[in-house]
Amino acid sequence: MKKIVVLGAGYAGLKTVVLLQKKLKGEARIVLVDRNTYHYEAADLHEVAAGNVPPAKISYQVSDLINSKVTTFIQDEVVKVNPDDKTVELAHREQPLDYDYCVISLGFTSETFGIEGAKENALQMTNVKEALEIHSHIIDKMKDYKITKNPDDLKIIICGAGFTGIELAGALVDARPRYAQIAGVKPEDIQISLIEASERLLPMFNQDLADYGINLVKKLGVHLYTNCLISRIKPSTVIYQHGRGNGDESMTAGTIIWTTGVSGSPVMAESGFNERRGRVVVTDHLTDPDHDDLYIIGDVAAVMAPGSPRPYPTTAQLALSMADYAADDIADRIKNGKRLSEPYSYKSLGTVASVGNTRGFGVAMGHEVKGYPGSFMKKMIANRSLLEVGGLKELFAKGRFDLYH
Repeated sequence: MKKIVVLGAGYAGLKTVVLLQKKLKGEARIVLVDRNTYHYEAADLHEVAAGNVPPAKISYQVSDLINSKVTTFIQDEVVKVNPDDKTVELAHREQPLDYDYCVISLGFTSETFGIEGAKENALQMTNVKEALEIHSHIIDKMKDYKITKNPDDLKIIICGAGFTGIELAGALVDARPRYAQIAGVKPEDIQISLIEASERLLPMFNQDLADYGINLVKKLGVHLYTNCLISRIKPSTVIYQHGRGNGDESMTAGTIIWTTGVSGSPVMAESGFNERRGRVVVTDHLTDPDHDDLYIIGDVAAVMAPGSPRPYPTTAQLALSMADYAADDIADRIKNGKRLSEPYSYKSLGTVASVGNTRGFGVAMGHEVKGYPGSFMKKMIANRSLLEVGGLKELFAKGRFDLYH
């Protein structure tokens, strides 16, 4: 009986397991490895960071979806993959795991681009634990202000005005009245700033739609600083240059959050794959170019967009699509001795950004959506993700059904 090892219980990995359990019906052994016993909706981490939803709302136990008759779950940390030996080394297991097929879907880590002090002096937001730490930090600063009246306690800087940074800013705006009540100030006294190196924001959208999103953020009282290249971060201070060749400027805040970008898991480099920023350019069948039994999907995979020198941006939608294909291909190889005849192709259903609970903007099903309709579509996209991975049980338990407010 063939053995399939799946590394990572994020969007891509967990959906692959769910599909393989259905497709193979016990014709193969499946092993799933993840450091956590739970899956979380990474696209909603900003809501936890702001304190708008509890972690339980965006997570559920992996065991809820595992068929123990065919799948074994191992809670451990992946240290290294040895593709030539077809083994996986784990942090707390003496003997490596062997496999016939391996699916690597190890997720992402924060990318600091070597900027001095970014790791030490800015809060990261790549998992539930870090999101909770951000919220606790903000609350502590609000409480401190009530005693010390330190003006920096009321200031929050988000480093990076990309998709994640803008969604986080919107969530913080929604939370601002709660913060203000703790600090004993007015909501408008809580200062939220976005600082970004680029001048052209939100390149995934056309200029008009991007401008709409930017203006929406500004109307909510968020301070936006573009063309500002961060050079280093000191405790409570961001050092940057506004435009090239200009001298250093600085901005202080009690809370500094880092959302400038992400890279794939460092395990990819440790394992010797031909990677760049933790991502491997995969074949048309989503496998490693040098190892046909090793699938690479999700945040550690780079799928080149047709006619573009760049890969598709890593999104939950892309990860779920890759899981569909990988599961089909593996199932065909095991059941029929051949793989899918068609190469993997991706068709995006659209991209929508939320700016708080009732505002959004983006493209869905080929149409632009703005304001409340954008918020509605964002929640529908989140519910679709829950349904695809967790099924009706998790959709009804964790779904976003506050569609009208």
